[in-house]
Amino acid sequence: MNRAQRRQVMLVLFCHFTAALAALGMPPFFGLILADSLGVSAGFVIGWCYVVPTVCTALTSPWWGRFADRFGKKVSLLRAQLGLALGFGLASLADSLWMFVLALVVQGVFGGTFAASNAYLSTFVRGEALARCLNLMQGSARAAMVAAPVLFGFLVMQLRPLSLYGYLALLPLLAALLLWWAPATLQPQAETAPESPRAEEPPSGNRPWPFGWLYGLQFGFAFCTVVTFPYFVSFAQQIGASTLQAGLLFSLPHLVYLLSVWAIARLTESMSAIHVIAAGLGLLVLALPVQAVAADWIQLIPGRVVMGAAMTLCFIGLHRLVSSALVSRRSGRLFGSLDSGSKWAGVAAGLVAGLASVPLGLTAPFWLGAASAALTLLALALLLSFRNTTTTLAKE
Repeated sequence: MNRAQRRQVMLVLFCHFTAALAALGMPPFFGLILADSLGVSAGFVIGWCYVVPTVCTALTSPWWGRFADRFGKKVSLLRAQLGLALGFGLASLADSLWMFVLALVVQGVFGGTFAASNAYLSTFVRGEALARCLNLMQGSARAAMVAAPVLFGFLVMQLRPLSLYGYLALLPLLAALLLWWAPATLQPQAETAPESPRAEEPPSGNRPWPFGWLYGLQFGFAFCTVVTFPYFVSFAQQIGASTLQAGLLFSLPHLVYLLSVWAIARLTESMSAIHVIAAGLGLLVLALPVQAVAADWIQLIPGRVVMGAAMTLCFIGLHRLVSSALVSRRSGRLFGSLDSGSKWAGVAAGLVAGLASVPLGLTAPFWLGAASAALTLLALALLLSFRNTTTTLAKE
């Protein structure tokens, strides 16, 4: 990438981080908001408030992707930032549960900064450079997940949670202002000529995959990780962790991603994307049961670290597949649909975790995650075998 492209990548990363920080920082405090500010204490209402923006984003992301392809990736990214600002502003004015839910609906319907940012990046980077940018974008999301609970845990002690939403609305407004002056696109990075016979014909795992297969991989990976999220803190506390320790353990896999993504990306450069994903899913099959059988919070640490490495491998492989898929698909529609798939996986994982944890206990999500990772790995092996078979027959 040239200097102008790198500058734009850094701008998009900064703007996405500010949006993600705000969007991810407040949901853990929904219980406090509903009880103290709106007089609602029913636990199921808190759960529904978690789900509302996710479902709305899942429903609308494909449509916004087509919007980006038609009207421009920069326009769509500005729309997403302004949509978040509107949602946060409405939340700060909420004086009833229904108005707060309306604000969450607006946030979900008009947000979607992750997919919009990825689509904008794809207008001026291609191939491996785009895969590296997607790794950075995922790092931005992980950094927000690490920093947000700590930062907003401090801020809610100083301000009323609902009034804090008003200040948070300034973050996406700042991002939109910065992006307003950004170019609609830059000259795409020139593709380098192949340097070896191997480069002329990429590994089968790096060739563009049918969208349905890519969507299924994204869904399966998202489900097997997210299913462990909702009740992890409660499980960690059940085996002796304090609230602070449980929070740190929750963020540990995301911290591992931030610390290791570039080293792992370099170590796996010679591997096909599919083999990288397979390695990540295999590690998840091992890491999740290790956590389920932990007798105390210290024993959770190795499983959380391995889970972080597994997530990193899967993201790196998926990003390579996505960058190759852009050869034949419009970026807005591709990123919008994949983001929708991740959101639907999150919704399904949350519902399944809730249904399983009541009769089977708080270890159930770990076993469900391991089983779904194993099934996704099996499906991946079958699809790769089918793909190689059809390729061989076509050559004959």
